[in-house]
This record gives sequence, C-alpha cells and structure tokens, in this order.
Amino acid sequence: MKNLISKYFKTQTNIAPLAVFRCFFGLMLFASIIRFWANGWIHKLYIQPKFFFSYDGFSWIKPLGNYTYLLFAICGISALFISLGYKYRIAISIFFLSFTYIELMDKTTYLNHYYFISVLSFLLIFLPANASFSLDAYFNKKKFVQVPKWTIDSIKLLLGIVYFYAGLAKINSDWLLRAMPLKIWLPSKYDLPFIGNSFMQETWFHFAMSWGGMLYDLSIPFLLIYKRTRFFAFFLVVFFHVFTRVLFPIGMFPFIMIISAFIFFDADFHQNIIRIITKFLPKKKEIKTITNFTFSKNRKRIIVSILGFFLLIQLIFPWRYILYPGELFWTEEGYRFSWRVMLMEKAGATTFKIVDKETKNYFYVDNKDFLTSFQEKQMSHQPDFILEYAHFLGNHFTQQGHKNVQVFAESYVALNGRLSTIFINPKIDLYKQKESFKHKDWIVPFSSEIEINGI
Repeated sequence: MKNLISKYFKTQTNIAPLAVFRCFFGLMLFASIIRFWANGWIHKLYIQPKFFFSYDGFSWIKPLGNYTYLLFAICGISALFISLGYKYRIAISIFFLSFTYIELMDKTTYLNHYYFISVLSFLLIFLPANASFSLDAYFNKKKFVQVPKWTIDSIKLLLGIVYFYAGLAKINSDWLLRAMPLKIWLPSKYDLPFIGNSFMQETWFHFAMSWGGMLYDLSIPFLLIYKRTRFFAFFLVVFFHVFTRVLFPIGMFPFIMIISAFIFFDADFHQNIIRIITKFLPKKKEIKTITNFTFSKNRKRIIVSILGFFLLIQLIFPWRYILYPGELFWTEEGYRFSWRVMLMEKAGATTFKIVDKETKNYFYVDNKDFLTSFQEKQMSHQPDFILEYAHFLGNHFTQQGHKNVQVFAESYVALNGRLSTIFINPKIDLYKQKESFKHKDWIVPFSSEIEINGI
C-alpha cells in the first residue's frame, strides 16, 4: 500500500485540464463580481444596513463603508488575473482573502456556492495552475507539459464531495416522501413557457424532481470519472444546472459548476480548447517547454500535508450535526457548510419584547428600525441570528439608559409546509444566553419528525 501511494504521488499527467480550469474559473469569478456590482447589491447588502450578523469568531469582520467598493474591485481584478494566469500565486491568494472577507461580512448573505468558491480558491493557492497557458508562462519564457496527477485529482475530489454530500443530504422523508420543499416552490413557476401550467402543477413532477435531484447528486461524480459515461454525464450537468437556473435565482453558480465539470475530461479535450483560444491571441515569443513540473521534496511534503488535512476536514465537517440533539432542519445546528442545498422552505415571524426585570414594564421592538427586510426574513427562523440580534437589542437599549434589560422572543416558524408552531421559548431571557457550540436548549423541540436523514 505504501508503495502504491508513493507511486501515485510521483505520477505525472498533462497540465491542460488544470490550465483550462484556472482560465474559465477565474473568468466566471470576474463575471460574478461585475454582476454583483452592476445590480447594486454592494450598496443594498453592505452599505445600507445598520446592523450586520456575524459568524462565531469573526465578529471583527465588518463592511468597510464606501471602501467596500474598493474591496470588491480588488476581488474582481484578482479574479481576472487568475484567469489570465498573471502573478497567479499572488492573485489567487488575494482573491481567496478578499472573497472570504466579503463572505464573512454578513451571515445573512450565506450561500453554499459562496462557501464553495472560498474552499476551491483556497485549494488553488497550492496548485501550479499557471505553469502553462498563462501570462506567467509567457513572461517567464517557459511552460510545463505535465504536473503531478494529484494536483488535478484534488479538484475532482472536492467537486465529488460537494455533489455526493448534497445527494446524501436529500435522503430524508421530507425530500423523498413529501417532495418538500419542491411541492411548494414549483407551482409558483406557472409563468414558465410550455411547462408552467402543466408539469409545474403536477404532484408526480414534484416527486420526479425530488428523486431525480437526489440521484443526480449521488451519481454525477462517478459518471464524470468514468470515461464511457463522461459525455452523457456532462450533458446531465448542463441540463440540470441550466434548468435549476431557470427555476431559481441562484446567480452564477450553475455556470461555475458547468465550467468546473470540465476538469473531469481528458487532456485532449482541454488541449483543443487551448488551441482554439490561442488562434485569437498575438503570436507568442519563444517559450521553453519543460516536460514535468515538480515540487521540491520539502515543499511537496508541506503542500500535501496541508491539502490532505483540508480535504479531510471537508469530509468530516458536514457530519458535525450528529453531535446535536433535535431535528437538524429545525435547530440548524450543524446545517451550514455541509452542502445542504435548497432542502427546506422555512418561514418565521419573530418579535422581541424588552422587559425591565424589576418593574416588569415592557415594550415591543419594531425590527424594521434596525434590520432590512432581507435581514429580518433570515433572522426570523434561524436561532443563532435570533440570539445575536437579541444581544444587539439588549446592548442598544441599555446604552439608551434602560435599566435591568431583559430580551424575550415571541417566535413562530413553519417548516416545509407544516403549520407554524412556537420556535423559541418565550420565557427565556435571551440577553443572558451566550453563543457557543453547545446545543441551544431554548429552542422549542420540533413537533413533527423528519426521517431517513442523510448527512
């Protein structure tokens, strides 16, 4: 076994898939930043709000006022440099830091694909994606033909984890036996041409979409790896992501996943792409061709150790939910960063009562005084949001001169078509509760049951 592992890490493969992946991935990221800016979302999400929800341990990361535009500009320029392969190592590092900073500025904007971009860009920091078909290779007057096989396989593994874990997460009774939440979402697409007033209204179609989505996620990594099924698998990737893009407003993510699937194709496929692109480029000067790109022994040991630990975390971290009691979809303890994509329709109404502990005088808070409508919607059904906001309110009214402040929440939440039920224990002073990784016992237990849980 040791010899097989040693042999694998010495195996070289053509660099073309890695180079093409870098080029298109960077281009998609650049387009995403431009789109975000053009739609006015920087101002709406990071300038306009008065309060921002933070991740545990990252409360020090906040929007930078009007300098937030500069942060996005740096992120976008670095993405373009990634695509061009110019100053690649610096560019990918700056992109990872700036994009992750943007992601951490407000927990309200959390999306699985933002997390995916952060972890993938971190992985790319350690890969020689600029060793060919790049401005770095052009200016250095040398390019490499082959790179260690594990550099490309690490990207495939990360993509496989994303898909497979998303499929496992769909193995639950709400998704498979109740077709929830698709049974709620799809009928609203009645305005789609041809299928809006037909398929989208049919229960059988809701179940077909649910089961099809689960089977797609579980099987697509293996279909892409196997050469005989690769083109069929890529057709499924394109169809699936284009169709979901038509149905749901999920931005550039479908296109990023389509482009990412290219990494599974053989070198000949990517070399053809490179040949087509180079026809439109200026005639290149003499570039020395070197057969193999190799890391020094110590550098290889460090990089392999870092990426091995990183990928191990990606395999283990999504399972942390089993450490918590209660229904995952209800408490959401261990829900984020685990590739649970569009699994629930959760809506709530949460109001806060500020009480003087001594006199028992109280008043209710108008959330619109502090939160945008989007923030209020996200806060109303997520326990960690509710707790953080309760502490903000407690501090705010204490600073205003109120004495003996207590903060209570009156919260009702509906999950996947069930009737709205009480969510937070209204007798618990949330101002006294501390955020931690422990179970939040002030969440009222789920009144129903979701069986056959995946990860």
